[in-house]
Amino acid sequence: MLIPFFNSIITTLFLVKALLLLYLCKMQLASSLLENAVNEFAKLPGIGKKTALRLVLHLLKQDTAEVSHFGETITKMRTDIQFCHRGGNVSDAAVCSICANSFRNQRLICVVENIRDVIAIENTQQFSGTYHVLGGIISPLDGVGPEQLNIESLINRIQTEETEELIFALNPNIQGDTTIYYIQKKIQQLPCKITTIARGIAFGGELEYADELTLARSLTNRLPVGSYISNR
Repeated sequence: MLIPFFNSIITTLFLVKALLLLYLCKMQLASSLLENAVNEFAKLPGIGKKTALRLVLHLLKQDTAEVSHFGETITKMRTDIQFCHRGGNVSDAAVCSICANSFRNQRLICVVENIRDVIAIENTQQFSGTYHVLGGIISPLDGVGPEQLNIESLINRIQTEETEELIFALNPNIQGDTTIYYIQKKIQQLPCKITTIARGIAFGGELEYADELTLARSLTNRLPVGSYISNR
């Protein structure tokens, strides 16, 4: 006798919950301003509609001045941020703080695909040189060729700055290896040592997701590019 009674209670609770969720959804759509804000947040990577709604409702509860400051900070970041004229890293000025640091080895360049990779390597605290952000890697299938990357500026840097060593820290996949091979051929006549990070990172992996210990060891145990390419 009790089991059917409890089953009916559980069913009723589920129905109430479903109706409550439906009501909340209708309330959400009651404000076009709220809906527009949710849609904008949902455009961010990894943010779904539910998470976007929580973020918007959180902002809605905050003081107007705080929300204004939040919006102004994002706007200022987008309008005022620059890219280092030397290495392509994000910067508040024409030259980033890494390139402007006289304590770093200015004749040592680490070549990376994007800014996230700069951050990943900097977090290891094992690299004391400068960076050069290519802005991508050679990928013909995706329509990305050498002319669309910051390769010519890299060659100019090596020539004018008397670079002693060039370290390739690109993702260990076919596109990354193709980019290394292309640049190596372009600068093989220049008096510059060419190395690549040791493959402590699995082939096909993403550099930005590697743990700091693996990245640190890869930088410490870097290999000559010639020996790496010949073993492929």
